[in-house]
Amino acid sequence: MDDADADSGAATNPQQQQLLDAIIRDVRVYGAGDGRHALDPRVVAAMAKVPRAHFVPTGQQPSAYDNRPLPIGHGQTISQPLIVAMMTHLLQIEPDARVLEIGTGSGYQAAILAELAGEVVTIEIVEPLAIEAERRLQALGYRNITFRRGDGAIGCPEQAPFDRIIVTAASQTIPPALIEQLRPGGRLVMPVGASNLSQDLVLLEKSAEGEVHQHRLFPVAFVPLTGASRRGTEPA
Repeated sequence: MDDADADSGAATNPQQQQLLDAIIRDVRVYGAGDGRHALDPRVVAAMAKVPRAHFVPTGQQPSAYDNRPLPIGHGQTISQPLIVAMMTHLLQIEPDARVLEIGTGSGYQAAILAELAGEVVTIEIVEPLAIEAERRLQALGYRNITFRRGDGAIGCPEQAPFDRIIVTAASQTIPPALIEQLRPGGRLVMPVGASNLSQDLVLLEKSAEGEVHQHRLFPVAFVPLTGASRRGTEPA
């Protein structure tokens, strides 16, 4: 893949296009986390197609296309678009892939995933956010997303295994249930660390034989993964 590949896809909104151009420039300079300096063209096209303004609260609309995280209420944030692009790129999503997302939030990352994958299962523990995201994504016409509410750290065993798993909140370790629910040959991307001052984005790969390999890529700052399993107890 060369840098020219990263220029596929164009946003119709000028602000969104400026954001996309900035993401492409940053990746050219700093890399995508996997040794490459260009994003998967399909990821660029998805980022161009999904307007971030649809997924931020009314009071944050003037900042919708800033390349930074924004608050969405309930102590949660919508991730920085650059990080969304890089995490999605690292997943290497195939068109027929089944993807599990932990942390629906406002639904922005789920929309990006749904543009790329055959099926997305997304889990959100904060009920008001889960309700709003489901309504929003259904209104936007996404029919390949299944919505779940609950503790994302236990995953979705009834619909496992998954080809790809993405976690948009940080934990001190990767939850064992998620590793178990990852199909052999699959990839998992999530932030790992005790606080937003000591987190790294981690890529976990499971070989065809089921062997697990973790790669720490670069520092990040995410809200913590919450839920009963994160407190060391089983959910009621």
